[in-house]
Amino acid sequence: MRFELTDDQQAIQRTAKEFLASRYPAEEVRRLALEDERGFTDEQWRAIAELGWPALVVSEDDGGLGLGIVELVVLQEQLGYALAPTPLLSTVAAALAIGAAGSAQQRAAWLPGLAEGETRGTVALLPGRLEFSGDALSGTLEAVPDAAGADLLVVPAGHEALSVVDMRGDGVRVEPVDGLDPTRRLSTITLDGATGTPLAGADGAGLARARDIIAVAIAAESVGVAQRAMEMAVEHARDRQQFGRPIGVFQAVSHACAQMLLEVEGARSVVLFAAWALDDSPEEAPLAAAMAKAYASDAGWRVPAAALQVLGGIGFTWEHDLHFWLKRGRANAATGGDARSHRAKVADLLGL
Repeated sequence: MRFELTDDQQAIQRTAKEFLASRYPAEEVRRLALEDERGFTDEQWRAIAELGWPALVVSEDDGGLGLGIVELVVLQEQLGYALAPTPLLSTVAAALAIGAAGSAQQRAAWLPGLAEGETRGTVALLPGRLEFSGDALSGTLEAVPDAAGADLLVVPAGHEALSVVDMRGDGVRVEPVDGLDPTRRLSTITLDGATGTPLAGADGAGLARARDIIAVAIAAESVGVAQRAMEMAVEHARDRQQFGRPIGVFQAVSHACAQMLLEVEGARSVVLFAAWALDDSPEEAPLAAAMAKAYASDAGWRVPAAALQVLGGIGFTWEHDLHFWLKRGRANAATGGDARSHRAKVADLLGL
């Protein structure tokens, strides 16, 4: 087991940090969150696709790069740090689901397009009220991320069964809804006899692994959110003067910043271990993934909340950008299973 990133992983990290800093400054994040209908532009998506990010964890046989989960979490942390409004995670989640449950023919039909960025996908993460009549689906799916810009939708179709719906087909209606996090668009999808294609190669173990990868990817994003919020707090503590001294010298502030650092580094360590386990130690992966999502779910909102206290009055204003990171951290905490459900899974796996 390596205790540092490889040269290639560091290159991915460096490229992502530089690209996202140039394309998604805070003012652009705010503009996309509040003004753009889909929350991203086609030009931005093409640039992300050209970097090969949608192809990262798609196997080479299916038209992807076939890299590991460590590479994915390295990228996801930088996306959380920049708070980039992009449908990348939703597309990766759809590719993981199809890769785990699709037949060879279905993978060949959908995965190359997802990997190249020509097709965008999303997954209904919350159970919906669906009725099935053959391959026709009717019902409602709530809080589906990035649905407005998606070309295909992966929906649950029974126990360990999934179906793929063409978002441009008949019987599909997408209605935007307001969510806590304005940087990630949510929609209600109503299906009225929409045609679904059942994924024919569903495998319980494969789907469980895909769910763990998605949870760890969300956890990694929360690490980046926490890191950025901590840096905002530390910068303010250095610059803000009270009684002729930076407020960071006072214990009430310095101890809060130290606690933030502890939570950020703890979350990063457990997420990287979970990613390594998913790549190299499958017997440890379910426990490691549950631990990572549980810890990072809490750190992802507690650190921005503590940062807000350090910033004081300015931190509570709409004009300051910190609230966007706080909202992403809160939303991530409830996505892919909250901390409580993952702690219960940890207890289950340990036989407690």
